[in-house]
Amino acid sequence: MLSVALGIAHSALGEKYILARLFRRADMPKLFGSPEFTVRTLRFAWHITTVAWFGFGVLLLYAGRGDLAVSEMLDIIGATFLVSGFLPLVFTRGRHLAWVILFAIGGIALWCAA
Repeated sequence: MLSVALGIAHSALGEKYILARLFRRADMPKLFGSPEFTVRTLRFAWHITTVAWFGFGVLLLYAGRGDLAVSEMLDIIGATFLVSGFLPLVFTRGRHLAWVILFAIGGIALWCAA
């Protein structure tokens, strides 16, 4: 539960106190021709940490039961990477190619779990 709470706090407080203030700056770098790509990339990079902490939280929950099987671990890791892949896909509209690698890792982990 602490890992999930940490993730929620990280995303919510980071948006409010760090990202919002950072994005108001007039001198944002213009990657791919505009600051919009920079903003979207920073936003997904910030929130991907939260997704990872949620995944770790689920792993800890399963491990705490005392019977975490390798296939369950791979399912959790695979799902975490797939959800992580949606962040750059959505936030940068697919222009940041991290989603391809994140989806590949997630798919491989799920395939290995089966």
